[in-house]
Amino acid sequence: MPEGWAEKRVVISSDPATLADSVAPRFLSRVAKRVDEGKLAHISLTGGSMGSAVLAAAARSPKAARIDWSLVHFWWSDERFVPRGDADRNDRQAREAFLDGLDIPAGNIHSTLASDDGVDLDAAAAAYAEELARFPGAEGPWPSFDVCFLGVGPDGHIASLFPDRPEIQITDRSVVAVRESPKPPPERITMTRPVINSSKRVWLVLAGPDKAAALGLALAGASYASVPAAGAKGRKRTTFFVDRAAAAQVPPELIDQEY
Repeated sequence: MPEGWAEKRVVISSDPATLADSVAPRFLSRVAKRVDEGKLAHISLTGGSMGSAVLAAAARSPKAARIDWSLVHFWWSDERFVPRGDADRNDRQAREAFLDGLDIPAGNIHSTLASDDGVDLDAAAAAYAEELARFPGAEGPWPSFDVCFLGVGPDGHIASLFPDRPEIQITDRSVVAVRESPKPPPERITMTRPVINSSKRVWLVLAGPDKAAALGLALAGASYASVPAAGAKGRKRTTFFVDRAAAAQVPPELIDQEY
């Protein structure tokens, strides 16, 4: 494990609903701590059922109303290249679950361009890279995310970085276009590994027995090329928040009962 990368830990909840209710207050506390110090907080969101469930749980919390959201910027680790407002868009899911209820400047929500915005897939990827570069961090021309949320597919994919695909190997760009994705829709935009791994904290949230094998391989140190989730590492902390069904293959010594 490269120096500076935190050890991977696993936090287990009993079921998906309890899992979402467990992650949401941690997320809000992390954001509150950052903005209470007068600092900007950059958060990278993810799609999928658990990503939306965590945001919906955060929206129900009274703590959300006490945060100065003008200091928070939201991004997405990947997006589906479909028309704006399409139900497949990760940003639509996040807006409906959480963002639309916040008192936050519109410019703090950084969505990718959509397929009906008059640009092609490559131009949309390039535009998102330019947007990231407006907030450069110490690790590159992109923000250092305080929290980068990721889902994990049954095949071990994260964002739109799929196993044994060229995108997982790209390190000289912050954002790339994905064509012929093994999971529909076929055209996507994704951040690359260097961007994800420059995050202070990477939080992977997954539930269900179909995720158990991917989680086990990720924790066992599988090749990131074949199991992209194995290559997701935060600089300060890497945490897998999982339900009991997904944790069937987790070594007991990796379970963190305190976090």
